[in-house]
Amino acid sequence: MPDRGGGPTGPRIRVGRPSRRVRTLLMTLGVLAVLGMVFTMFAGFWTDWLWYRSVNYSSVFTTTLWTKIGLFFVFGLLMALAVGFNIWLAHRMRPPLSAMSMEQQNLDRYRMGIAPYKKWLLLGITALVGLIAGASASSQWRTWLMWVNGVPFGQKDPQFKLDVSFYAFDLPWYRFMLGFGFAATILALIAAALTHYLYGGLRITSPGARATAAATGHLSVLLGIFVALKAVAYWLDRYGLAVKSSDFKATDSWTGLRYVDANAYLPAKTILFCIAVICALLFFATLWRRTWQLPVIGFGLMVLSAILIGGLYPAIVQKFQVQPNEQAKEAPYVEKNLKATREAYGIDDSQVTEYPGIGQTEDKSKLRDDVADTASIRIMDPNIVSPTFQQLQQIRNYYAFPTNLDVDRYTKDGKDQDTVIGLRELNLNGIPKRNWINDHFRYTHGYGVVAAEGTSADAGGRPEFTESDLPSKGDLGSYEQRVYYGERTTTYSIVGGPQKEIDYSDDSGEKTYSYKGDSGVNLANPVNRAAYAVAFGEPQILYSGAIGEGSRILYNRTPKERVEAIAPWLTIDGDAYPAVVDGRIQWIVDAYTTTNGYPYASRTTLGDTTADSLTATNDQRAVVAQQNQVNYIRNSVKATVDAYSGEVKLYQWDTQDPVLKTWMKAFPDTVEPKTEISGDLMAHLRYPQDLFKVQRELLTRYHVKDATTFLSGSEVWQVPDDPTNKTGDAVPPYYLSMKMPDQQEQTFSLTTTLTPNGRDNLSAFMAVNADPGTKDYGKIRVLKLPTSTTAAGPKQIQSQFNSEQDIAESIRLLRGGDSEVEYGNLLAVPLDGGLLYVEPVYVRGGGLKYPLLRKVLVTYGGQTAFEDTLDEALNKVFGGEGTTTEPPPGEDEGSGEDEGTTPPPSSENPTVQEALNDAQKAFDAGQEALKKNDWEAYGKAQKDLEDALRKAEDAQSAQGGGGGDGKPAAGASPSS
Repeated sequence: MPDRGGGPTGPRIRVGRPSRRVRTLLMTLGVLAVLGMVFTMFAGFWTDWLWYRSVNYSSVFTTTLWTKIGLFFVFGLLMALAVGFNIWLAHRMRPPLSAMSMEQQNLDRYRMGIAPYKKWLLLGITALVGLIAGASASSQWRTWLMWVNGVPFGQKDPQFKLDVSFYAFDLPWYRFMLGFGFAATILALIAAALTHYLYGGLRITSPGARATAAATGHLSVLLGIFVALKAVAYWLDRYGLAVKSSDFKATDSWTGLRYVDANAYLPAKTILFCIAVICALLFFATLWRRTWQLPVIGFGLMVLSAILIGGLYPAIVQKFQVQPNEQAKEAPYVEKNLKATREAYGIDDSQVTEYPGIGQTEDKSKLRDDVADTASIRIMDPNIVSPTFQQLQQIRNYYAFPTNLDVDRYTKDGKDQDTVIGLRELNLNGIPKRNWINDHFRYTHGYGVVAAEGTSADAGGRPEFTESDLPSKGDLGSYEQRVYYGERTTTYSIVGGPQKEIDYSDDSGEKTYSYKGDSGVNLANPVNRAAYAVAFGEPQILYSGAIGEGSRILYNRTPKERVEAIAPWLTIDGDAYPAVVDGRIQWIVDAYTTTNGYPYASRTTLGDTTADSLTATNDQRAVVAQQNQVNYIRNSVKATVDAYSGEVKLYQWDTQDPVLKTWMKAFPDTVEPKTEISGDLMAHLRYPQDLFKVQRELLTRYHVKDATTFLSGSEVWQVPDDPTNKTGDAVPPYYLSMKMPDQQEQTFSLTTTLTPNGRDNLSAFMAVNADPGTKDYGKIRVLKLPTSTTAAGPKQIQSQFNSEQDIAESIRLLRGGDSEVEYGNLLAVPLDGGLLYVEPVYVRGGGLKYPLLRKVLVTYGGQTAFEDTLDEALNKVFGGEGTTTEPPPGEDEGSGEDEGTTPPPSSENPTVQEALNDAQKAFDAGQEALKKNDWEAYGKAQKDLEDALRKAEDAQSAQGGGGGDGKPAAGASPSS
């Protein structure tokens, strides 16, 4: 070899080829990387299997898994075969000699390049399309299971006379199959055309015929299959009209056939079906005719027909037949929509009755005793008093209560008592020192129930607890108090091993505990530890000495996520609530079955219709269905989650629901019969809030049964905004023990008010019997007010409260310093033809950062009171003790003074300003006492504040004459 560099010739060095040692190292790293990826995937699968087995619902895991695997392989294989076979067939039909042209010479290079890899390329393409198709098909496991296990509804749609199950269970699967057929045909057509072009069966610029006879026949068959599938699509579209959504000015969301659908679209789809069948036959005929002339003409006619018959003709019918006489044309179809929607949402049996909206008894003093008989008015608002529970019953910083407490019923002295209840759950942010051991081994659970009477407060405005302290004690008796599963428990804990847990602390010191339940997954197995270390991204799980024999890992610990995991076919209510049942704390979870395929029933989006002022501030209360929109819903399942063991039980609640029966066939032995619900559990079940919110939203339009009224829109209502805050979100429904006018005794109910669309006055009051222990549980009663009556709605009532001069001044004083005023739930109660409104008012004052009940606002029949207690406010409104107006001392009604003149202020009667100054001093003294925790001084200051406010009212009345109308000023003292 010649010397090219002028220097000495050295040995030749191989560049770019690594040594054997490097190659071995790289191969080892590659193998380890693959093994790591494989083990990561295995860890996710294995931990899921272990979790489902630990909760005794492994059948849910296996059924879901095998269904997904089956769909993946079946449809992946079908797609791969469809594409692969057509590529192979097109290659087999290639012409023996290619035409002599520049086009074919250029393609020769590609043919020669892929020739050695044809088999691998074919396998790669088919595998790729098979994987994509299989993955897409596996996501349809719910559709498959509902189709295979579907049970009849026993109801037929009014147009085609088919059982509703066809639309709910069959049609979705047929549409998926049709979509899969279209995808397979199009991909096969593209692959075959490219193969024919590559091997000369199709030519673009070469002289002679553009396609060989074999290519013509092959592609024509594929096009014929495509057009045949289009014919099937036209036929299914006929039935799809029954569940089709469209815009309709009478309603925001219209579902089902309208006049133009039944008289234009339906015949058009039938005609297009026939044309598509003929066109498909013409494409198949090219196997013998070897020409595309007739099928292309037929395809063009089909497209033209689709435009004229399927588009233009319905538009003409709508314009010239429907619009000139819309009410007459649409009325029969509106009636079908009204009937189907009411059935699908369970509001068909709702009772709408006329209600005057104005009290019928002239002497309101006679109604005072009727109030207690009509309702147990709850002045403890569970959505406000959580901070009060927190401050008074937290005991330790590592405990916390949920943002929104719950309302339940407990028996006291033989009578059901509305009770505000919450659990003292674990709060990791309050742990004195955060580290891995403390977070996951030592601080593992909350402790105890805290409950208070819903209808009363103590003298200081605090809840009257019926269950309190740590450990909790009170009216609930003995029960397992440890809370390992709760709404705030979102991290994993490792329990039962060598590391002791902190149980609770009392005066004698810190108590320890070791979990004795069988919940969770055993970590004694090293494979399990490794799997969880990978799945949770926490390597310490693998080697920590705090894990040993008996250690168990608890996760998926919120009630909602446990029920969702065990029953992925259910939609979960946003508000799980705790109850002491048979000596255990049980979380009660309401669950729904839904479908989007109920013919003629209008659709709703659960996430929107269940949103209110509470969900706006609490993400945990949001509801998201498996489908974006639904048009059928049932509270078909009541679920419980044991707060100690995490055990989940599903109970069949709606024994007639065909959707639940379908899922019970798909997942046998997962839902227990309704008869297994114990009496103690039954006493704490209730009507779910989210279902009620969906129903009230539908009833704003579907309370009418007359098509003409529905089309006019004159009776449309709306859910009012929450008047107690400025978020602009809907008012939440409230649980309350009360009786409607046709009931004989109080029943635990869920209530709401409704207003006319775009107005603030009251149009209706709605309540549902929420107590399963009564015969008419779930019955919806709507009191409809006359349109001529301008009864005040919630926003107007709140405005009245805020605009009353004396009330506004009192609230201004309550807001003095750094205090905050919070309005509680504005409760409405039907009474003697009118509506009684009650609203508790809370104050967060000074150094106390939790609300205390300070006042109660009450209004009825135009009379308003703002007093320290509910009884005092009711007495004032209904003319109870001390409500008569007497003339000032030394005067009588016959004094001869001109009516409306104002007597000079008495020297014994202080001026308004002096009284307000005294009130401000008393208020400031109270705030100082709060900062020092001097409760005796605080009580004295509150009494001085009340005396000063009363003097201010007296002075205002004496000086202003009650506003000059001959009546005492609102909120004035009885002696004015």
